[in-house]
Amino acid sequence: MTKFELFKALRLHKKLSERRSVAWQQNKAAKILLMIGAGFTIMYLMFFAVIMALAANNSTTVTACELMYGFTPFILLIDFLMRFLMQQTPSQLLKPYSLLPLRKYDCVDCFLATSLLSSGNLIWFAMFIPYAIMSIVFVEGIWVALAFLLGFYLLILINSQWYLLMRTLINQHIAWWGLAIFVYLLLFSLWIINLRIDPMMDTYACFGDRLSHGNLLFFALLVILLVILIAINRRVQYKYTWKELTQSKATKLKHVSRLPFLDRFGETGEYVKLEVKSIMRNKNMRNSFIFANVIVLMLSLIISFTDIYDNRFMNTFWAVYNFAIYGAMILVKVMCNEGNYIDCLIVRKENLISLLRAKYYFYSAMLLIPLILMIPTLIMGKYTLLQLLAVMLFTMGVEYCVFLQMAVYNKQTIPLNTKFIGKGGMENNSMQVVVELLVFFVPIIFIMVATGLFGETGGMLVILAIGLLFIATHRIWIRNIYQRLMKRRYVNFEGFRTSR
Repeated sequence: MTKFELFKALRLHKKLSERRSVAWQQNKAAKILLMIGAGFTIMYLMFFAVIMALAANNSTTVTACELMYGFTPFILLIDFLMRFLMQQTPSQLLKPYSLLPLRKYDCVDCFLATSLLSSGNLIWFAMFIPYAIMSIVFVEGIWVALAFLLGFYLLILINSQWYLLMRTLINQHIAWWGLAIFVYLLLFSLWIINLRIDPMMDTYACFGDRLSHGNLLFFALLVILLVILIAINRRVQYKYTWKELTQSKATKLKHVSRLPFLDRFGETGEYVKLEVKSIMRNKNMRNSFIFANVIVLMLSLIISFTDIYDNRFMNTFWAVYNFAIYGAMILVKVMCNEGNYIDCLIVRKENLISLLRAKYYFYSAMLLIPLILMIPTLIMGKYTLLQLLAVMLFTMGVEYCVFLQMAVYNKQTIPLNTKFIGKGGMENNSMQVVVELLVFFVPIIFIMVATGLFGETGGMLVILAIGLLFIATHRIWIRNIYQRLMKRRYVNFEGFRTSR
């Protein structure tokens, strides 16, 4: 079998595996919503292209190519972060082929080629192509426009390979986030050093001007960087996949914390203990929990000690985002980790309702962390205590109610420790992505409408009252979730077993 034939076979297998997934039907519906969202994204990019083209056509200091390339660091950073929602790393797809008589790197090479040819790498061209037509083609000619587009395409491909490398390393250990942050800080270093954005944009504008006018040295540098990243990627992907496939563990006796203060809460307290001990003992749950806390800490520091987001809409957005982190990263996957031992959880009546309550209480208590970390914003006058309490209680009531609804629909097991060879994961469940996007953006609209109708204080009192209503009735809606889950239990439990 040639590499091209293998490439076609693996692409076919991937499509078939998606159709055979236990979450195919719900993913199908969710992907329609994601496609609608992608359509709006393309419309926004085209809108930005028009704005940028008008600015470029009216500018007497920079050319159209220089203007767009000046924003390169922002484009690459946004592209990198957005890939975490949708793009799957090749290493997570290699397990079924590891024992076949194929050459060492054949599968990795094919999946890397798939990532390079992905249509997701072309989404930015919804902005670049209209911009090039409006501002470059009729001013500097078609060849300059094509070189402009080719330069950005190489940058996006480099960013895609960088994402794959960092995603794999971060899955191995969360400390690799330090390298990713360092590299993007390096891209913005001229802005940070000079405390002015102009030197940074001028440097990237000069680089873009050379690319757009066909400087072969600059194109060669980009191609060499892309080849280096591909070479590193294929080794890293293979190394960590094989490491997980061949690992052996020695059983060690460990000290077991009894958490006796939770005994008074009966069965619910025992499930809170289970949640705490699962986070402490299992690699994937521990990494997600640490990462969520790191994001909360970083956002709290940025909101408290910078003036980047000092306007009404952005203040509301980041307050909602900060409190919703635990739900978006952990609670939205409710029951997925428990899928590893779902058979043990159903041996007693209403075990699952106690589990859902325990998760609700535990992650509600975790909301005190962002509340405490945002105390400096109270001192600086960026928020009032009423605003923070209203958003926190709204998150605890309404948003957690939405996140816990996923207990009814989640039916894919997420491995507790293996990351690269596991079947389940965020990448396989589009419905989780849709829920996250809804919870991040719909409450902001609701809060803005409430404060617009009733004033700042009146609107926040309305938000606080709605949150308290959902908190007061949490036993009712959690029982409703449990009853709907039990109606689907055979479908869900079969999904958990087959996706282990």
